[in-house]
Amino acid sequence: MQIWVTGAHRARRPIPENRDLTVGADVLLDTNILIYAAQGAKAEPEKRGRARQIVVEENYATSAQILAEFYANVVKKGLRPLDPERAAHWVRVLAKKPCQAVDSALVRAGIEIAQRYRISYWDGAVIAAAERLGCKTLYSEDLNHGQIYGSVKVINPFL
Repeated sequence: MQIWVTGAHRARRPIPENRDLTVGADVLLDTNILIYAAQGAKAEPEKRGRARQIVVEENYATSAQILAEFYANVVKKGLRPLDPERAAHWVRVLAKKPCQAVDSALVRAGIEIAQRYRISYWDGAVIAAAERLGCKTLYSEDLNHGQIYGSVKVINPFL
């Protein structure tokens, strides 16, 4: 089963599953970007379209934390939940990209970042994952657009 998304030109294309993972990623995608790409919301078609464009066209990475948050959020009852099998397939495809594991050093780095910038631990851990992967950019709508946290700049791609 392939995951098909509509890109900027409205052509349906599968999410590439075979990119070279030895090449570093440019950007880390936060959970909300993936949720918009997978299920979107009828009330926000622009965000869904932009998120799908990012997933198809950007050289991105994720983290184990982000994939876990994605799965938990898209299968729970809400506006448009995905069935567990389809959500698990999204995770398998997304995990073929560079994906930062969570270990004790990453947890400690996340805590340090959270304390330094007075943000949540979860946001600190996402920034720590981006730093470890060498991503200079984090796409997220949860943190301050344009703010730099350590070596990572946050960009809200929906602005």
